[in-house]
Amino acid sequence: MKKTFQLRPEGKNPDRVLEAIKHEIRKYIKRERRRPLAEGIDFLDFDCKFGVTAEGAEVVHFSALTALMDGVAKEAGPQFYVEIVGKPGHRTAKPAEGAALPEPNA
Repeated sequence: MKKTFQLRPEGKNPDRVLEAIKHEIRKYIKRERRRPLAEGIDFLDFDCKFGVTAEGAEVVHFSALTALMDGVAKEAGPQFYVEIVGKPGHRTAKPAEGAALPEPNA
């Protein structure tokens, strides 16, 4: 998903527009996660970019998107750009509980 969202369409409440945008993004994420995974892939991860314009978008973590959208809306920004691209993810094994941890330098 690569899209510029307008926050101030004529005749609509900006708060309701923001909620509709968040709903659309959540719906997109759920739809992507329902797709069957290819062989050797453990889960679907997402690369995200966010900015006021597409040219000024910066890489952000997926969990920070909602807060960034709220920040632009609070500043009365007219629009923002969101890019969410799925990528394959691979789980890594956690170290055993009894494994020796490196000692801190004193």
